[in-house]
Amino acid sequence: MPPDTTQQTPSGLSDHEAALRLRRDGPNELPQDNRRTVLRIMLEVAREPMFQLLCAAGVVYLVLGDVGEALMLLGFVAITITITIVQEKRTENVLAALRDLTSPRALVIRDGERKRIAGREVVRGDLLVLAEGDRVPADARLLTASELQADESLLTGESVPVRKAADAGDRGSSDARPAARPGGDDLPFVFSGSLVVHGHGLAEVTATGGTSEIGRIGRALGAVESERTPLHTQTRRLVRILSLVGLALSAVVVVLYGLLRGDWVGGVLGGITLAMAMLPQEFLLIITVFLAMGAWRMSRQRVLSRRPATIETLGAATVLCTDKTGTLTQNRMSIAELDADGACWTPETGDLPESFHLLVEFGILASEIDPFDPMEKAFHVFGQQHLAGTEHLHERWVLAHAYGLAPELLAMSHVWRAVDRPEHVIAAKGAPEAIADLCHLPPPALAAVRSATERLAGRGMRVLGVARAAFAGDDWPGLQHDFDFEFLGLVALADPLRPTARNAVRECRAAGIKVAMITGDYPATALAIAAQAGIDVTGGAISGDELQAMTDDELRRRVRGATVFARIMPEQKLRIVEAYKANGEVVAMTGDGVNDAPSLKAAHIGIAMGSRGTDVAREASALVLLDDDFGSIVHAVRLGRRIYDNLKKAMAFVFAVHVPIAGLSLIPLLFGWPIVFMPVHIAFLELVIDPVCSIVFEAEPEEAGVMQRPPRDPRRRSSPAG
Repeated sequence: MPPDTTQQTPSGLSDHEAALRLRRDGPNELPQDNRRTVLRIMLEVAREPMFQLLCAAGVVYLVLGDVGEALMLLGFVAITITITIVQEKRTENVLAALRDLTSPRALVIRDGERKRIAGREVVRGDLLVLAEGDRVPADARLLTASELQADESLLTGESVPVRKAADAGDRGSSDARPAARPGGDDLPFVFSGSLVVHGHGLAEVTATGGTSEIGRIGRALGAVESERTPLHTQTRRLVRILSLVGLALSAVVVVLYGLLRGDWVGGVLGGITLAMAMLPQEFLLIITVFLAMGAWRMSRQRVLSRRPATIETLGAATVLCTDKTGTLTQNRMSIAELDADGACWTPETGDLPESFHLLVEFGILASEIDPFDPMEKAFHVFGQQHLAGTEHLHERWVLAHAYGLAPELLAMSHVWRAVDRPEHVIAAKGAPEAIADLCHLPPPALAAVRSATERLAGRGMRVLGVARAAFAGDDWPGLQHDFDFEFLGLVALADPLRPTARNAVRECRAAGIKVAMITGDYPATALAIAAQAGIDVTGGAISGDELQAMTDDELRRRVRGATVFARIMPEQKLRIVEAYKANGEVVAMTGDGVNDAPSLKAAHIGIAMGSRGTDVAREASALVLLDDDFGSIVHAVRLGRRIYDNLKKAMAFVFAVHVPIAGLSLIPLLFGWPIVFMPVHIAFLELVIDPVCSIVFEAEPEEAGVMQRPPRDPRRRSSPAG
């Protein structure tokens, strides 16, 4: 049970009032795209020219009383529909399986009692009891807060938790949606989808469902149209042109056949036969088969393809826009550098020297015993790795008192009862300037701390100071300043890169794909992480404020040279993607947070994280990395280029086969010979034999140097057939 957050428990809403608000406002659920129903898929199939020709031929045979031929043609119709429905519904069902099996739970106060309810039942005005480890179910205004920190990375892209403070205003004055946005310290708002990593508090719900910050981003998805793949567009253009030519010739054949021979029914069948012979409908079927096989191959590498057509498009990608937190990085903090008495140590230099043991020891003592905060977890993990078996870990010590963070002093202290010492031991950690203030450092030492802090922060690290003190007796002072602290040094923490990130970026650049990083983090951190990952940072970073002041034309010019975008809001991510598209680029976008969803949907290829990613991000994407491995993107690009190369071979084969088929359909009509091919023969050739023969090309190995050549020109209007 979370600790009490107020001296007197408020009553909250009544169950009756909560039920009325739930009916009025609807459930607290995220907006979702409309699911593709079976009927919708069938209507899409019905618009295909080959489907319509098959149906027309089947109807003609039924009119003539030839039930056997009619049933065979209509059988092809049923097979086409079934294959399409099974393929489309399979990807929808796999995505649905990724959704949480139950809605997140929420602890609320109703009728003066604490009740655990489903997150979808939370309503505006509910009082939420928040504690460490809770997922915030709705946007809310904090009424009380005790050392509360929240991880808002899914909304902002910032990997470091932010501090929260109680609202000093009056209750009942909240608007329908908080005026503040996620990100930044000491704000009195918590947001749906964020995670409480430290402390506890009481909050009044101000917005649920579609009116929350997550919902606002979700609604933006409705205004974004999913981008058609270049292959899909090119192939449909070719099929449309050949269809018009074929239908025009077929109409001429029907008229001439009817006028010259007086056999209008035979003329209709001959016209349908010629149209089917000239219409390269196998192109779409072969593409479906190739991409389905590609989706299967990718699934073996833990990549789910929601829309298989995008696999091929990856082979044409010219720009890969990637998020930082959780995509390039692991979204977990680790100790990257220690600074004590002017000496520095990094994990790459080898074993931890004895001179740094005290710094790590007191950093652990200043952390929670069983932490949830990622930075405090990093201290414990580091201690187990480097101090195990030494006298610097104190499992038998008892926490006697604690001083929490406060806006006026960004430091926290733990007072320990040491079993082997007569006095109490105090460990403090916090912002370097706050720890330096507690230690009353002289000006030269203070200048050295500031210089070291700026050096580490400039490399994108979160820097904490650590200090120690001793105290006799149990009459604790009211302020941390009353202890006689000794400064021990600085600890720099970083969100480490994924192990595959550097190689993936290097391979993308070798393949002619520009890698750009878009993040909500600060410019210094963004540039540091981008440089570590191998992204070109010579163009500097464009901040969200700079981008806001740019026109669309200015942004189009800047994105040609910029690769790092920092402090970017969700709507600005969308503008960046649209600017790249306006420059003629084929854009792939990776992300895992709700703030990534609009840009994921707008990009030619949206790539979401399946393990850590949100439902909204996954539903807006075309590909889902089930193991969140950034390196899997390179495998997908390689596979996409191989698929395109093999498609060209298969379609060239099909195009060559169509020439004699069309000739054998047209020549008998011109010379008055008996018809060689009937519609059922054409259907069998084009829907069975041609795809089966061309499938051999799918297994062809990739071309030499497939990842050392630039992407194909996305503005080229040729299809794989020519």
